[in-house]
Amino acid sequence: MINKNSKIYIAGHNGMVGSAIYKKLNEKSYQNLIIRNRKQLNLLDQKKTFAFLRKNKPDFVIIAAARAGGIIANSKFKDKFLYENLQIQNNLIHGAYLAGVKNLIFLGSSCIYPKHCPQPMKETYLLSGPLEDTNDAYAIAKIAGLKLCQYYKENLNVNYFSLIPPNLFGPKDNYDTNNSHFFPALIKKIYFSKINKKKNLTIWGSGRPKRELMFSEDFAEVLIFFMKKKLKTLI
Repeated sequence: MINKNSKIYIAGHNGMVGSAIYKKLNEKSYQNLIIRNRKQLNLLDQKKTFAFLRKNKPDFVIIAAARAGGIIANSKFKDKFLYENLQIQNNLIHGAYLAGVKNLIFLGSSCIYPKHCPQPMKETYLLSGPLEDTNDAYAIAKIAGLKLCQYYKENLNVNYFSLIPPNLFGPKDNYDTNNSHFFPALIKKIYFSKINKKKNLTIWGSGRPKRELMFSEDFAEVLIFFMKKKLKTLI
């Protein structure tokens, strides 16, 4: 059961989602948060990741670390998105198991669902059709992480779960034109159109797709609720 003294390792604490989780846990007076930046711990390095987890032995691991980006980045660097995300999550999930960590939350992505998924989406729609080809490499990696947690939970007596957030936005979001997701890109476009006093604003797309948006700190509250309410009755 989680308490204010539980050792909680947040992988990816400098990113938009990880920083929101770190902030909210601090605000709620959790005393034993473990963080490392990329220079201190390269999660692509299996040996160092395993050693770090064995040494620190956290009670909970939260995987918010990933190589992420928008449509352009996902389309252009599919090799890196697939390899690096598989490597990061495999090192953390299997390393946590080897270190005796019983509780782990892996953050997935809504892009794991089929391109033409019926709405509203249900969990049972996973793997029921082709993925969106612009970000299929990222989606495949996330599906692998979700399934790895599922199989470890089923076969190895651990509490390894996946949470699938919608489109998130918030502090520390990426506003780079070539790498950002659609919402920060839209914010940036509107901002510069306003300060440059442009009369017109071009928005890509047909205007028909619907998106779910959630503030990153609200999602952090959901994750903490899950940790407190859903994990306490398990191992």
